[in-house]
This record gives sequence, structure tokens and C-alpha cells, in this order.
Amino acid sequence: MTEVDHKQELDDLIAENDVGARDPSGAALYLFLTVAVIWPVFQLYMASPLPFLTGIGLIDDSQQRAIHLAFALFLGFLAFPAFSSSSRKYVPIYDWFLAILGAGSCLYILFFYRDIVENTGSIRNLTEIIVSLFGILFVLEITRRALGISLVIVAFVFSAYVFAGPHLPDLISHRGFSLSRYVEHMWLTTEGVFGLPLGVSNSFIFLFVLFGALLDKAGAGNYFIKLSFAMLGHLRGGPGKAAVVASGLTGLISGSAIANVVTTGTFTIPLMKRIGFSGEKAAAIEVSSSINGQIMPPVMGAAAFLMTEFVGISYQEVVIHAFVPAVISYIGLYYIVHLEAVKANMPLLTKVTNTTFYGKIGTFLIGFGSVAVIGALVYFIGIGLQALLGGLATAAAAVLIVLLYLYLMRLAASKPELEIDDPNDPLITIPELRPTLLAGLHYILPIAVLVWSLMIERLSPGLSVSWAILVMVIIMLTQHPLMAFFKGRTHTNSDLLIGVHDLFEGFVSGSRNMIGIAVAMAAAGIIVGVVSLTGLGLLMTEIINAVADGNVMIMLGFTAIMCVVLGMGLPTTANYIVVASVMAQPLVTLAAQSGLEIPLFAVHLFVFYFGLISGVTPPVAVDAFAGAAVARSNPMATCIQAFKYSLRTAVLPFIFVFNPQILLLELDSWWQGVLIVVSASIAMLVFAAGTQGYFLAKSRLWESAVLIILALSLMRPGFWLDQVAPPYVIDDPANIERVAGNSADNAKIRLVAKGENFSGDIVQRIVVLPLGAKEGDGALRLSKNAGLEIRIEDGKTLVDEIQMGSAAKRWGLDFDWEILELQYPSDRLAKEWFYAPAYLLLLLLALLQLRRKRKLG
Repeated sequence: MTEVDHKQELDDLIAENDVGARDPSGAALYLFLTVAVIWPVFQLYMASPLPFLTGIGLIDDSQQRAIHLAFALFLGFLAFPAFSSSSRKYVPIYDWFLAILGAGSCLYILFFYRDIVENTGSIRNLTEIIVSLFGILFVLEITRRALGISLVIVAFVFSAYVFAGPHLPDLISHRGFSLSRYVEHMWLTTEGVFGLPLGVSNSFIFLFVLFGALLDKAGAGNYFIKLSFAMLGHLRGGPGKAAVVASGLTGLISGSAIANVVTTGTFTIPLMKRIGFSGEKAAAIEVSSSINGQIMPPVMGAAAFLMTEFVGISYQEVVIHAFVPAVISYIGLYYIVHLEAVKANMPLLTKVTNTTFYGKIGTFLIGFGSVAVIGALVYFIGIGLQALLGGLATAAAAVLIVLLYLYLMRLAASKPELEIDDPNDPLITIPELRPTLLAGLHYILPIAVLVWSLMIERLSPGLSVSWAILVMVIIMLTQHPLMAFFKGRTHTNSDLLIGVHDLFEGFVSGSRNMIGIAVAMAAAGIIVGVVSLTGLGLLMTEIINAVADGNVMIMLGFTAIMCVVLGMGLPTTANYIVVASVMAQPLVTLAAQSGLEIPLFAVHLFVFYFGLISGVTPPVAVDAFAGAAVARSNPMATCIQAFKYSLRTAVLPFIFVFNPQILLLELDSWWQGVLIVVSASIAMLVFAAGTQGYFLAKSRLWESAVLIILALSLMRPGFWLDQVAPPYVIDDPANIERVAGNSADNAKIRLVAKGENFSGDIVQRIVVLPLGAKEGDGALRLSKNAGLEIRIEDGKTLVDEIQMGSAAKRWGLDFDWEILELQYPSDRLAKEWFYAPAYLLLLLLALLQLRRKRKLG
């Protein structure tokens, strides 16, 4: 296969998996482009204050969702051919027919909204049933075309479950529902297709995808790749390390791991192969980097916005809590690349300057330091302006941004324009850092506006990204005329037309990228709707409990496997919706019943991580297969290698479930947070060394085992503390009021209780109750903060009264439950003391390997 044929194959891969493979001409093309431009204009208008100011287009959220999906279905039937053998050059008549009917089935809700709302809860008429069924089928058909058959099969199985409930085994049975009830729930209310996932797609995700498309069309994607190579290309294994960082940076603006693999991989994978990486390892590094881009805030493959709705916390909290594990995972992958390069003694690529050791380190630190300093400056300048100017801070920031933009464009004009080198060129010269950094710093401004709006002004994500898009549009329209002006040449209309053309293509690209995401949200809404209609979440709780039999590790392992299975072949957002709606709440409930308090956000991040790992898990490893196509390597071997590299990401969810401080949750002090983050980062490096069989020298088998144990110990030091000093003291439950009265402020006690559940079965569970501030006696603290009153009867400690909505009620306690055992926190060492022996053992192992390395020369 020639290079031209291979490039065409990769373009087709992106088209088939993300934006649609059909490229019509003539009137069909003009209509497609017109609708593709109108869609983002509509979304920007609805996200702005204009509907409220003008009164035009002032419709509620459910009607907006209907229009949103109508755009996606109409464009979807035009962009995605029905079969692989279908023509890519024209739109057949049946797809025109399906496009109009698909959009019409959505707009039916808009035009007959009042009738639909007024008839909620009653038997639906024939027209509503037919429109709803066809609408659901249209969604599933576009899902099949755009995303493959996986999500369609899952949606069909879940839908069949609605009707088959009475005929299933007792463990998973339910009373069943009529066709009228099904279509009402799935299409005519905001519980199914037009539910929360599509609402988030309409409110936030479209705009962030559009923002990413505009950044890419403006040249930011190219800039990130060049900057990564300028920072890291001179190091051993530099192309691999640059791939890790470039994919992390492009992951900030991309919602697709496959697109990330193909776009950055087209440049990085050939270079990695040239310096000694096998095709499988080069592809696996790029795939692992691209998947990690989906866990990197602020976008997280658009899942960050879904988490705000599912978990009920602010967007800012999601970004803060998800940041540390994402960075730790990238650190681990970066180190794996380094170890692979050292083990193979790979050569260095040609470098212009800074060939000394200190020059290399300086270039690395300057590159990362510049990015970090810019981010910190945006935040602290924003806080300063807010404090000094109050209400005028936004206007001052706008003036500052304009002046800074002009200055950065002047700097960029003084540097050579950024051009991607041919990765197949026999001689690759790593670009200089300073001119590369300065040539594209203006691309950081829209991101800075986004950070300002989200973190300083605390605007909604939709409004924040709208302001960032406005800045991006201004940059796209003006950067070429300004570049001409600062270079001293007369700018022409063509300079302005380039910007207009880029903006037009960015709008179209954003719409194309959103087709698959929007229909994935709609199809995933079917799964969410089935869960809410049938109570499947409660049934999953019973299923997991039956498998795990109260063992927390088996419970987590089974949940992880189910997330991988449910997530196979799905894009990031649909993946998260499916696994979160089915698996998250059962895991929280069962862990609580086993005495393990897991923060809800940690559980959602747990299922999100394992859903993403399905992208490198055989047999449906779509991301790994895309990487293999770029590298021309064996697909299954690439998949297995990528899975090995992703083990470090698979370990993290188990760690932050048991040690939520890694998520910056439940911290007692800032120094504890610093210690935990630093130790977790070192632990990830040690884990990578253990799995790669190389630390400072080639490791013996026992050394690799010790490294892995040390890594896990640094990530969860409380494990060893629990072995030498039990976390709880066991006491007679009759002493509960005395213990509650003597406990410290905000302490918690655990109860082992037994009683009858809502099904009439006698069950036993562990309950954790908060005692709140130390005021009054134990009985008052139990009643006020835990919602529990007890009585002693016939030598038994029983629940006498329980308050509705209290902590005790939420844990499942009820009247007349017997308390079998009382547990309260023991007075023991802080778990951080166990870092000391772990670090000491790590130092001894390092000295041992250094000594052996010197002996071997």
C-alpha cells in the first residue's frame, strides 16, 4: 500500500467512526453545509442571553432537546451511509426520506408540546405511539451507522427487558409495562431519549465540541504537536514522550479517542517506529495516550458535564477532583515510554541545540514551566482583577485580552510559521522551543477566557464556552490579516477570506463531530430510561451482592468487568452514561452495606475509567484497532500491548475508592494533600517500573514484585495500618449512647444491625452514622445528627425511633432492627507514617540496582 493509499485509509477511518464517510456534491452538499452551519448558530443563540432579551426563541429545555436531536438525525442520514458498500458520492432517495422523517419525529414534540404534556400519564393515541416508535428506530439506525452495532444491541436488550419482565427469573423480574407506557417514557417525556444525557449534550457538550473544532481549524492542534516535540523530542524515546504530551493536550479539545489516535498518531507513530519502537508498541503508546486524553479535565471527553448532573456537584469540583488521577496516569505512561526507550537503548533524533544533559532538562522544564506559569497567571490575575475592580473586572479583563492578543500576534509574526514535518522524511529536526512556543501562544487566549469564565466569574459551562468561542471566532477572522500587518506586508482580502473559510469549516466540523455524540446520548437515554422505568438499579444491587457475597474486592472487580463489557465499542460519553446509570448506584449501596463509605464522585470516576479501558480490551478494542491501522501493525498484538500499558490506569480506580484523598476529597490539611499527591505520583512511577521489569537496571522477578507492592503501599498506606491496628474498636451495643457522647467532633460510629427489609427478608448490614458537633449527651447527638433513637429490651439493643430522611434511614435502618455490634474509631497512628518504611525499602532497592548496574558496566 502506498503512502497516499494509507493516508486515504486513515481519513476513511476517522470519517466512518466520527464524522461520516459520505461526501456528496451538488445541491445535497450545499444543503448539508447550510444545515451544518445553522446547527451551531442555533446552539450559540440558545446558550446566550439573547432569547431572554429579545423574546425570540424562548422555549423550554425539552423543546430545545427535540430541535437538537432533529439536527443530528437529519445530518446523520445525509453523512453516514447505510452500508459499507453504499455510495459515498451521493445521497440516495431513501436517506433523504429517512432524514426528513427522523427530524420530523423529533419536531413533533415541538409542535404538539402542549398536547403531549397535558396527556402525560394517560394512554397514548395511535399517532403518538407511531411517531415515538419510528423516532426510537431512527435514533438506533443512526447509532448503528455512526457508532456500530454495540450500543444498538444494548438498547434493544434493555428495551426487551421492559416487556419481558414478568417472564424472567425472580432475581431480575419486574411487573412489565405496556407499549403506551414504554413510548411515553422513552420519547414523550424527559426520562428516556430526551432525558438528562441529551440535555447535557444540548446545553454543554455541543458547544465544547464546537470550541475544539474551531481551535483545531485555527491551528491549535498543529501547535500542540509541535510544542510537544520541541519540549520532548530531544530526549531518549522523544517521539513516544511527545505523543503522550501531545495526546494529552489535544485531548483537551477532542471528545474522541479514535480521532486523537489518528490525528496525532499519523505524525508520532512513524517517528516512534524509526527510533526503535515496534509497530505494536508505537501504536499502543499512542492509543494509551489518547484514551488518557479522555480522562483529562476540563472536558474529559464531555463526561465532566454529565458528572455534574449525575453526582450533583459543580463543574469546578469535577475538574479539581479528577485532575490529580489524570495527571498521575499520564506520569505513569510517560515513564513507561522512558523505560521502553532505555531498555532498547534507542537513539536520539537530530536536535538543533541543547544537546547537553542540562540543556535537555532545561528545555523540558522551560516548556512545561511556561504552560504552568501561563495557567497560574490567568488564575491569579483574574482573582486580582476581581478583588481590585469588582464589577469592572470583566471589562478590564476584556481590554487586557485584546492588548495581549495584539502583542502575542506581533511575537508570532517574528517567528517562522508552524509547519508539520513529514514523519517519513529521512532527517527530522526537532524544532527550537522558544520560537515554537511563541509562534502559537495566542491559541491559549480562548482557553484562558474559558478558565476565567468558569473559575473566576463562576458562569455556567454553556455560557463560559460561548464566550471562549466568541474569542476564538475573533482570532480566526483576524489572525491572518494581523500576521500580514506585523510582517510588514500589505494584507489582502484573501487574508480575511482564509479566516472566514476556516471559521466555516470549523462550524461544519463541529456539527459533523456532534452527530455521533448526539445520537449516542439519545440511544444511551434509552438505557437510562429503562433503568428508571423498571428499577433495574435495585436489581443490579441484588445481582452484584449475590455474586460478591459481601466481599468488597469481589464487588469492585465484578463492577469493573461489567463496566468493560457494557462500554465495549461505545464513544466516551455514551460509555459513561451506560456504565454510570447501571453500575454506579448499586456499587455505592453495596459498599455502604459492607461498611465502606465511598464518595459518590469516586464511584462515578471508577466506572468511567473502566468504561474507557474497554477501548483496549479484546475483542471490541476499537481504539487499539485504530492505532494498529495507523502503525500497520498486528491489531490483536497492538490491543494486548495497549492493555498492558493501561494497567496503571486500571489500578487507579481501586486506589481512589479506598483512598479518596487522591481525588482531593476528605483531606484534613493542605500538607496532607501535598504528601498524598507526591506519594501517589511516585507510586505510579514505581508501578510502571514494576510492570516493565526495569527500574534503574533490569529487575529480577522478586524485585518487580516488591516494586508493585511498594507502589500499592504508597497509594494506599492505610492497608498496612489496618493490619497492625484495627480501625475500629468493637463494643457492646448497649453502650452506644455513652460512646456517642464521648466521641470527638464530627466522629462517626459503625453499627452491625439486623432486621427486616422492604421485601420481608431478614438481612444484616453495616451502617455508618455521623455524630456531628460535640454538644449534649450521646442520645441527643444520635437523635439530632444520625436520626436514631434506641431502646434496651430483653438484653437487646433495638431501634426505637427513626427520622425520615435521616442518615440512619438512608442506610436502611428501620423500627425494631436489632443492633448486634457497636464499632467506633480506634486511637491509632496516622496512616501517613507508613510512607516512611515504603520509601526506605524503595531506597534500598534503588541502591541494590545501582550497585548491580555498576558491576555490569
